[in-house]
Amino acid sequence: MTLSIILLIIIIIAALILFSIETLPADVIALGIMLALILTGILPAEIAFEGFGSDTAMMILGLLILTAALVRTGIVQILSRRILQSVGSNHQNIYWIIMGSAGLLSGFISNTATAAFFTPMTLGISKRLKIHPAKLLMPMAFASILASSITLVSTSTNVVVSGLMTQSGLSPLGMFELTPVGLPILVVGLFYMFFIGRHLIPVRDVKGEDLQEDLLSYCSEFKVAPGSPWEGQTLDEIGLGKEYDLNVLRILKTTGYPAEPRATTVLEAGDRVLIEGTQENLVSLQEQEGIVFSGEADEPAAISQDLSTAEVIALPGSPLIGRTLQGLNFRERYGLQVLGINRKGETLRRRISRTRLQVGDQLLLQGDPDTIRSLSNNNNFRVVSARLDILPETKRAPLALSIFAGVIFLVAFNVLSLPVGVMLGALIVFITRCITPAEAYRQVNWSAWLLIASMLALGRAMEVSGLAALAADWMIDLIGLANPMLLLATFFFLSLIMTQPMSNQAAAVVVIPVAIQAAAQLGLNPRTFAVMIAVGASCSFITPLEPACLMVYGPGNYRFFDFVKVGSILTVLIFGIALLMVPWLWPL
Repeated sequence: MTLSIILLIIIIIAALILFSIETLPADVIALGIMLALILTGILPAEIAFEGFGSDTAMMILGLLILTAALVRTGIVQILSRRILQSVGSNHQNIYWIIMGSAGLLSGFISNTATAAFFTPMTLGISKRLKIHPAKLLMPMAFASILASSITLVSTSTNVVVSGLMTQSGLSPLGMFELTPVGLPILVVGLFYMFFIGRHLIPVRDVKGEDLQEDLLSYCSEFKVAPGSPWEGQTLDEIGLGKEYDLNVLRILKTTGYPAEPRATTVLEAGDRVLIEGTQENLVSLQEQEGIVFSGEADEPAAISQDLSTAEVIALPGSPLIGRTLQGLNFRERYGLQVLGINRKGETLRRRISRTRLQVGDQLLLQGDPDTIRSLSNNNNFRVVSARLDILPETKRAPLALSIFAGVIFLVAFNVLSLPVGVMLGALIVFITRCITPAEAYRQVNWSAWLLIASMLALGRAMEVSGLAALAADWMIDLIGLANPMLLLATFFFLSLIMTQPMSNQAAAVVVIPVAIQAAAQLGLNPRTFAVMIAVGASCSFITPLEPACLMVYGPGNYRFFDFVKVGSILTVLIFGIALLMVPWLWPL
């Protein structure tokens, strides 16, 4: 054992301790690990910094930009509403829908790409359903990893294993060769996460308080414009409750008489509809063509894509108190549109333009970002929250979705590698103005990217120092070659252990040659060992160092050992399935 290996073992132990006690952020710890490898001479600086320009780092960056474009164009919000529609009143269904959808998609594209696509969607759904994001994000990430053995292209690790098999004189893996073992793993894993795993996930922060604040209900109104798609449709056909999660309070017909908001009530041009809903739901309503928010004016103004929103409270002494928005001529005076009013949970059934404001009323405003910023200098309001991000550019939604689907198609059929494909997609969304570079860079989770790029140096150090090869030799010497099943199990755990600090592909590269050589010495089927290692190398549940898990690590406010607690039982279940089915499907 060399000095470099001893130092590397010390660094790994120190890293595990720091990750577990979490006195420092995970990205800071990862950066420290990379610098320790350089300063101790285990890795030259140029090799340690390779991670920042590696395929994995560029793939993550490209995926984050692509998913930011999907959020910017409203695709994620639209899909979130479709999912919420299918959930109905049983919120337990959301786990099956999210995990099942993530598992299905991950069967044909990278689990990292799947996690990147589902993370913002899952965060939005958790807010709408008042479920802590930690309860949904980890099941989603695990579901995307569980599908790694569904097809050859489920993960690049399978492709690497197939290539190594070809180099050793074996036939490559077929597109669906792993499916008979991959499907049971996916099904058992999903059942485990629903019935056991999700109950082991802790909720430890106070973000739920912010969530409740965001979910205040506002009373608002909109007018049906002539030629609107909703003209001549019933409330049931429009689905304001199911589609947008809005409560219809009253309908004021063009005749001046109110109409009961029944499912069979037909909307006509000029009708004003009084509704109640959250800020997010009201703002998302602007995507619908042919309706305009009435606000305080008789002639409504359309909501612009370039405007931002803010929530403000009317203060004592304000000239607003006791007056109506219409009487104040609010829009012209302040340059802002009132989307809704919240009165301490009270449901307002008068038109908001004719409602007299009271102290403490909370207004949902929309206007120019600079005007919203200036509200903090206005003694009439106290700004509760301001969202200066512009509204979704829904006109470009089909284009953004087509770009994402095109990238997946090119990658799935090996026209382009995943890193090249996603970076090409990032370039195209910039050129087509689906999202600007400035907007995309604000959305990128740079701490997660830094964590991934820095941790790649640790896997490289295990290869360069010889620790990975030494660990493989130790395992074989310890087990011996007498018991084939025990040896097969040993290689599963060897690949499992190595894939935690290393990339899945690097773990496979280290273990596969040793396994094939051991099988040849015993006269056993090397394909059995190769498949077992492919399954084990994709079993990244007991640490958050898998890219799919790193993407949810921050948003879910998880700790390092949360993954150990939830993922350990899942890993044992997968091991049992693999040990039973792999020798049966690929006889020793």
